[in-house]
Amino acid sequence: MPDTPAPIGENAINGIFAGTTLREAGFIMPEPHCHPFFELFYVENGSCRFFIENNMYDMSGGDFMLIPPGVFHYTRYIDGACKRSIVQFGREHLDANVVELLPQKQAFLTSVRLFQAQEAYRDGIAAHLSRMVNERKIADGASEQMLRVLLQELFLICIRECLFLNEFPDNIHTTDRQIVQAAQFISAHYAEHISSDDIAAAAGYSPNYLSRKFRKSVGTGIHEYLVFIRLQYAALELITTDDSITEIAFRCGFSDSNYFKDAFKKKYGLTPRAYRKRK
Repeated sequence: MPDTPAPIGENAINGIFAGTTLREAGFIMPEPHCHPFFELFYVENGSCRFFIENNMYDMSGGDFMLIPPGVFHYTRYIDGACKRSIVQFGREHLDANVVELLPQKQAFLTSVRLFQAQEAYRDGIAAHLSRMVNERKIADGASEQMLRVLLQELFLICIRECLFLNEFPDNIHTTDRQIVQAAQFISAHYAEHISSDDIAAAAGYSPNYLSRKFRKSVGTGIHEYLVFIRLQYAALELITTDDSITEIAFRCGFSDSNYFKDAFKKKYGLTPRAYRKRK
């Protein structure tokens, strides 16, 4: 999936947000989504399953995931309760000196990243996240700066005390591996006129079974996911090429330019023309 700009920019967040929630087994997210800001997701205990960038990943206690702006993701809670924390922030909230200490430095922030806290340090990380949540509740004149400082400290703790993973571990369940194959087929062939039968054949399922399984695992239908992928690539082309909007729509798999314009505005809140003017 391309590194597509977020609908209203990386900095579209009013301050730093931190929250901790206990999700019970079977909790269902209303729908998959993406954010116009960074999200740092941490599992304190329990487990959950992420669908993100055409991959499934089972997260458990001590696991972090950094989600850049504009990246589609969906979470399921299958094997019991999960206590998880999130920290949401804009690029401007992260100090340049801290970024320079990250693996790959600036490039670290351009794609989904996984890292694991060593067990000896997990209580300290949970306590630090709790401080951030409490600071947000205080919300006095010093809170904004305190949260900024705590965000830098959190990343420094992770740099020192976490194991950074270069790729997704291969630990998804067999019943979801075919869903990953379907998602990857869509991402590879989004520009073609593919059908649900084509996608099902790539996954090794019947079309009806894949439709039900895909929605359960990904949180959206196959057609909706295909449109989402096409729109992401179209958004990238709008700001990196001077081709006409109609040419881009057709090249990204849309057969109707008016449908493309309507779908684009629904997702990004701007017409393709207005989106292009932002570059």
